[in-house]
Amino acid sequence: MPTIPHPGQAVLTDDRPGNRPSHRPDPTSGVRRTAGCLAVATAASVPALRRFARGMAAHWGLPVGIDDALRLVVSELVGNAVRHSGGREVALLLSVDLATLSVEVRDNGRWLLRPGRPRHEDELACGGRGLDIVEAHARRCTVDARPGGTHVVAELALTD
Repeated sequence: MPTIPHPGQAVLTDDRPGNRPSHRPDPTSGVRRTAGCLAVATAASVPALRRFARGMAAHWGLPVGIDDALRLVVSELVGNAVRHSGGREVALLLSVDLATLSVEVRDNGRWLLRPGRPRHEDELACGGRGLDIVEAHARRCTVDARPGGTHVVAELALTD
């Protein structure tokens, strides 16, 4: 039976003594919390990285309303990296300040998206709308595809 890949160890850059990791950053402190996880680019990594993201959101005390958008964005972006990049690894980096949760996904492959082609040219087709869904939930979404890999950033608003 094949083993399910587990994400690498999270790196929490702000859990120093004296910080209160269960609360959002103090707006006057300028602290930005960051956590990352590296996984093998397989289908099993999608739910594992989604759990990692939800766990970090809870750890940081983010608003409950962000949970659905976070799950969807992580699922779509990690799923895209697994399905379309051909890379061996996928990395998830989360960072949060008082107003924004940034979700970054990097892979070391090359997505098979063709520039200039509408993402959903066949209205009856299944699939092909994931980035549209991410953009609907994000304040901003960028995709930077290069020969050495793809870097996608989606910024989710924590305040109205």
